[in-house]
Amino acid sequence: EFIEQVLLREIEGKIVIFIDEIDSTISLNFSTDDFFAGIRAMYNIRSDNPEYNRLSFVLLGVATPASLIKNKEHTPFNIGTAISLEGFKLEEVKPLIRGLKSKYARGKLLVKEVLKWTGGQPFLTQKICNLMMQSNEVIEENKEALWVENLVVNQIINNWESNDEPQHLKTIRDRLLQSKNSEKLLKLLRTILTEGKVLLDSSDSQRELLLSGIVKQENQFLVIFNPIYREVFTSTALFFSPNFS
Repeated sequence: EFIEQVLLREIEGKIVIFIDEIDSTISLNFSTDDFFAGIRAMYNIRSDNPEYNRLSFVLLGVATPASLIKNKEHTPFNIGTAISLEGFKLEEVKPLIRGLKSKYARGKLLVKEVLKWTGGQPFLTQKICNLMMQSNEVIEENKEALWVENLVVNQIINNWESNDEPQHLKTIRDRLLQSKNSEKLLKLLRTILTEGKVLLDSSDSQRELLLSGIVKQENQFLVIFNPIYREVFTSTALFFSPNFS
């Protein structure tokens, strides 16, 4: 009623409603099926009321459409288009380069080295750039790669649980451990860590591991997303516990 009698009447042109943290609905202790069914109903009504063609929803979060409606007797949430986000490319981090150049003459080179460690993962890329801006160390000429490596190892990888502020690595770890399929996920992760890659087969375990962000698709294989994840999670005995052998 609000959307039809207020929103579509008061606002001209296209309307886009963004709903963030959509994956949080998966773990709620009450059903959210009607919420997603309502969004689908507003899509279906377009054939009867063309005004609804002006209305779109963007659901932001880490989830597959099939996981949003839990009741298997209901029609799945199968409308819309999935958008997979990739890591930053060098041409996409020009604001970070400009920021670093205010302190370091070779800011672009520094960012290139950061991307080698993060694989372009947005949070880690920005976090490391921020650590560089806070550093008072002098970078010797032609020693940029070594300097970035020491920064990443000392302030991200070593004692990572203490250094993980704001929280990022713990979020990935907890997502894997709290999954209903944690044993399968950890076995799969261990295989990727030890063998370097596994052939993509679109199984539920592979899809869930992809959603965690710890791996990515590279050609027809799953590989670890970046060297930081490889170092942190390979050295964590959790993933090699006898319980998951």
